[in-house]
Amino acid sequence: MPPQPYLRAAHAIWRLLPPRLRRHAFSAAAAAIARKPDRTPPGASNGVVIAGDTASPNGLAESARILHSVLSANGLARGFVPLGLPPDVPASRAPAPADAALLAVVNAPILPASLLRLPRGFIAGRRVIGFWAWELPCVPKTWEHGAKFVHEIWAPSPFTAGALERLAPGRVRVVPLPLAAADLCMSGTRAGFGLPEDRIIVLTVINLASSMVRKNPLGAIAAFKAAFGESRGHLFVLKLSGTEDYPKDVAQIREAIGKAKNIRLIAATFPDAQLRGLIAACDIILSLHRAEGFGLILATAMLLNRPVIATGWSGNIAYMKKGCAALIAYLLVPATDPRRSYQMPHARWAEPDIEDAAARLRELSESPAKRMAMAQAGQAYAREMLGTAPLLAALAANGIR
Repeated sequence: MPPQPYLRAAHAIWRLLPPRLRRHAFSAAAAAIARKPDRTPPGASNGVVIAGDTASPNGLAESARILHSVLSANGLARGFVPLGLPPDVPASRAPAPADAALLAVVNAPILPASLLRLPRGFIAGRRVIGFWAWELPCVPKTWEHGAKFVHEIWAPSPFTAGALERLAPGRVRVVPLPLAAADLCMSGTRAGFGLPEDRIIVLTVINLASSMVRKNPLGAIAAFKAAFGESRGHLFVLKLSGTEDYPKDVAQIREAIGKAKNIRLIAATFPDAQLRGLIAACDIILSLHRAEGFGLILATAMLLNRPVIATGWSGNIAYMKKGCAALIAYLLVPATDPRRSYQMPHARWAEPDIEDAAARLRELSESPAKRMAMAQAGQAYAREMLGTAPLLAALAANGIR
């Protein structure tokens, strides 16, 4: 049956609204309908049910997988409930113990709508915690709705916690992703990835769904070109996912690469183990991001004993310091985002110094000893900062055992 004229008209009006207003209206409507958790959570909980998306190749989904595996290793996992929006996440039919806490690894704007897909009484009598990641010092207004559906918020870095504290004063806790306790299995070799054995390989990994302008591949390309020109002894590998949904981004990236024969684009989605294998197969990991909430690829690279060059600002500073990584100089500038996900009044992010990055690339490429020293220092520091202690302390503070 074709849609009624008034429905077509309403949809047309809806599409005319600015994207930010549409997102706010959607989040507000879902928050008005969805059941909120009890005002006072139970004093004790029997373990944790992880809720989120484990199938997607993005950082939040990988965070859910890591948290579930680490909780399982400590005897505290009580199952996994798919939570998210269709079509990416199927409706949940997974059973969950009624006395287990719920750790929602779903960002605030979609949490109310996601909870609508669970049985109405699912969160009744249950402690609800949000594990949220954000990349700027301030959060969008749409996040206010999600804050009403959690008793506490866990942030993966002090940087993110600072932004969320303004949203939910006194309810935010820093809980770094316990990546050092996860099984970072790898698969693949240089030969298997079609990469040459006789070159210094620099790698940047980006999911275009996470905002090209924030991840800044054009800056990474510019830094590599400034460092090495057309050198045949160096190869820049730019690993992209999400290319099918962002053809304009891909076109910009290809234009920036131009005719450079020492830059290779890999447009594919890899399983976690294969992606880690690619990281381990390269000599230097480069990220000239403008903002990160945590920086999962960078933390993984450090734990895999790879030297990292990264913008010296935002969430990655939680596990990076001078000597453990090459921290690139930057200026804070207004955040300008064509997709408007990060377009907010007074929002600022980093503009990394391309010449500084080029100098650090040259320095590390010329000295295997410096690469090894930085990799070893970075691995040791990441192991120290990204262990299980903060997670276990947060569980205990919430009466979860």
